[in-house]
Amino acid sequence: MSPMAMERRTFMGALTGGLLAAPLAAQAQPARRVPRVAFITTTSPETSISADAFRQRLGDLGYVEGQNIVIEWRWGRGKTERFPEFAAEVVRIPVDVIVAANTPAGFAAKKATQTIPIVIATMADPVGDGFVATIARPGGNITGLTLQTPEMTAKRLELLKEAIPKVTRVAFLADRNSGGYKETKQAAATAARSLGMQLQVHEVGGPGDLNGAFASMRRQGAGAILVPAGTMLFANRVQVAEQAQKTRLPTMCGEREHANAGCLISYGPRIRDVFRGAANLVDKILKGAKPAELPVEEPTTFELIINLKTAKALGLTIPPSLLARADQVIE
Repeated sequence: MSPMAMERRTFMGALTGGLLAAPLAAQAQPARRVPRVAFITTTSPETSISADAFRQRLGDLGYVEGQNIVIEWRWGRGKTERFPEFAAEVVRIPVDVIVAANTPAGFAAKKATQTIPIVIATMADPVGDGFVATIARPGGNITGLTLQTPEMTAKRLELLKEAIPKVTRVAFLADRNSGGYKETKQAAATAARSLGMQLQVHEVGGPGDLNGAFASMRRQGAGAILVPAGTMLFANRVQVAEQAQKTRLPTMCGEREHANAGCLISYGPRIRDVFRGAANLVDKILKGAKPAELPVEEPTTFELIINLKTAKALGLTIPPSLLARADQVIE
């Protein structure tokens, strides 16, 4: 056999071997594992603003549910009683990250696992509730975002006083099961004193307590209501707004969704932005970041919403100076 023929045979053998090896190598590659993320929330799939914002931001980051990410949705549908059950379920699956939409869900997740990363989207008091060591360096398997601060509570009371200068008695409608409740109540009491207002505390543990709380406000002569951020109160914001209008009491609330439901004024961060931030943290964790080293994020932008329809129904005139500063006026 000529040298040229031998070279050709060697080349063809190498080529054939390479072609055969390529698919075998491809078959040997393990399929890339699709990450699983749990999302535990008080809301329902039909009305969840937070879940929609979270899903949309994940889409912006390149995640497509059912293709390159699986989301284990757990819906409280207005209640928090099943959160421990939900947390235990997703830990058994197991998932790669747990997103707790609020503080009660965070407590349930924290009890269920000390190893799976947890992102709590709306912490009230991250350090005080024992979720993190510090805001800057959480130190464990939990990070997230915080909504409620003492400064924000004081600002809401200031805005309420500006809107209704003659108000002297303010009912503080608080969910006793909400994280950071005691700190928020103390901040509200301190701010009320500085503004020459008397704070009347009305605690509720669930939707069934709201009728009694509003009846008590009426008996005690409250002139307005401060509704702090809270899971149960947010989930039942329509009922809160309806009861407030029945008792002819103007309300100062935390999120724009309260104002959309009929609250007179809302002041706080955008819920959509908060849950988009939660999606950002999930993305970082799935790419290798450790919750212990991801600082808890605090709100940087706030919006003031005034519901003029509610003001008209209550016979109130909102000062033009306050209307001019509003990010949105509902007419």
